[in-house]
Amino acid sequence: MTETTPYDVDRVRFTRQALARLVLCDHAVDVADGAVGLVATGNDPDTGPGGRVSQAFQLIELAERALVSAVIYERERGSSWTEIAQYLGIGPAEAEERFAANLDGWNTAFEVPYRLDDSGRKRIPQLPTAAYDPARACGLLDTWARNQLVLVNDKRPVSSGLVMAVPEDELPSGTP
Repeated sequence: MTETTPYDVDRVRFTRQALARLVLCDHAVDVADGAVGLVATGNDPDTGPGGRVSQAFQLIELAERALVSAVIYERERGSSWTEIAQYLGIGPAEAEERFAANLDGWNTAFEVPYRLDDSGRKRIPQLPTAAYDPARACGLLDTWARNQLVLVNDKRPVSSGLVMAVPEDELPSGTP
């Protein structure tokens, strides 16, 4: 399936490394927002038995997704399996094996960006949302970071540090 969408032109401005970093940022926000729900105690009486365990377990799932995104980002920025494995406490071959399917999926999404749904009429993006629509992701993540990271004094705390395919001074004004 090779038809284009309005997001395709926008995505070209971003390197694969930048897109991977946006996905990692997006998944990190999910972890942070999920953890916030465990902090306040006022609603504990409204939570059924085991409810907080459910929330904590969901954090593990979100953190695992963030870890996969971090590995993909590190590979996109040129980190070796040896460098990645040292932080996981496993060998390089084991690290590569553990994340091979995730990396294959990431790479395939750039070759075949869409698949048809079961009806055969609707295209489903294969890239994670933040990589599929990076301009929107930049806006949302910059806003989240400005609101949450009180010691950061940057109008674009996420998007300003991305490695772009097109230099910022060549972008039209008002572009993230």
